[in-house]
Amino acid sequence: MQVSVETTSPIERVLTITVPADRVEEKINSEIAKTAKTVRIDGFRKGKVPVSVVKKRYGQGIRLDAVEQIMRDAYMEAMQKESIQPAGMPSIEPKNITEGADLEFVAKVEVYPEVTLADNSAIKVERVLSEVTDADLDTMLETLRKQNAEWNAVERASADGDQVTIDFVGYLGDEAFEGGAAQGHKLVLGSNTMIPGFETGIVGAKAGEERTISVTFPEDYQAENLKGKEASFKITVSEVAEQVLPEINEEFVAKFGLEEATVDALRAEIRKNMERELNQAIKAKLKTALFDGLASINEVEVPSALVDQEVDGLRKQAASQFGGEGFDASQLPAELFQDEAKKRAKLGLLISEVIQKEEIKVDDERVRAFLEDMAQAYQEPQQVVEFYLKNKEQLAQVQSAVLEEQVVDKLLESAQVTEVTLGYEDAIKPNAPAEEAGEEA
Repeated sequence: MQVSVETTSPIERVLTITVPADRVEEKINSEIAKTAKTVRIDGFRKGKVPVSVVKKRYGQGIRLDAVEQIMRDAYMEAMQKESIQPAGMPSIEPKNITEGADLEFVAKVEVYPEVTLADNSAIKVERVLSEVTDADLDTMLETLRKQNAEWNAVERASADGDQVTIDFVGYLGDEAFEGGAAQGHKLVLGSNTMIPGFETGIVGAKAGEERTISVTFPEDYQAENLKGKEASFKITVSEVAEQVLPEINEEFVAKFGLEEATVDALRAEIRKNMERELNQAIKAKLKTALFDGLASINEVEVPSALVDQEVDGLRKQAASQFGGEGFDASQLPAELFQDEAKKRAKLGLLISEVIQKEEIKVDDERVRAFLEDMAQAYQEPQQVVEFYLKNKEQLAQVQSAVLEEQVVDKLLESAQVTEVTLGYEDAIKPNAPAEEAGEEA
């Protein structure tokens, strides 16, 4: 077999492969002989059909199948021979499949690029410093009180913060529009869940009162037929209720299923959960900043095959989150995910190069510590740890996460790090889109 390789780009190779005619004919004759032993043809017993009859009737189809198999095998053999690492499946085009002649075909394939990492000292990141204060804890307790609040009906005019139960119908001119009506709808005034002007139009109304209000739909409203349109709503208020917050006592604490139903135990549990969330958020921010910085200082040509793989993954992720059971992820246009997929594919190449260059191996002790920390969010932490340790697929995901943490540590050794102190609420917020790390401000 002869192989010639042409480098058409840093990430593309074109292989011209020639397979001797005798090897091709040997394969074809072998397949014809196999078929003769199994095929059924009228007038012949099974296994006794002459090869000449099989070749006459099925020879062309057998030949085409055999040639396809030979090209696949020869391609794999050529890739090994030339030490080429493919990034995806090849495009194979036959050039000469004439019977009795050497088989010639061309295989075009993307390969992994050669990555030369830039100096990591060019990466600039901010490391967040934060802690959970008593005030943060009090705020969280107040949030829990509101989540467990009751609504008591009152005989007075509604005010901001009250919950009103309403029936309403929306009109464009004299015509009611689709989707503009509801019955028994519960609305907290001041929550800003309705279009501007709707909630303020109900403030001051009492149970049993009817009102007609005029509003204008925002220009960016999701329904095309309502954007910027003036509308009126006929509203009937059936109930006004005020929020009654529970006291923080043992009865309140009992709702959370703690072993010790005391206020101190609840505060301790909430603080522990807040600190875990805070630590995870800080680590995530730092990792994102470092990886964005790594990507910004390194130029890498990314094979389209790797981008396509990331698109498929993002499609499935989106389908799982928003599509519901039975949703076909392939229906989602690839363009929706193209930019993020390319970013992920590039970052994957760079992280792999850091791992290889720095000879980073998974630290088993860190894997165990990672699992134990993660398991604290469950009622039976040890069972969770044992489950992951016994499940190869799940354990591999954890090992991958730990390996990324080790890459973060390696990048931190040389990156330019500025520390910034944030309050709890700001520290746990996801990063807003910003200029790529590593660039001059």
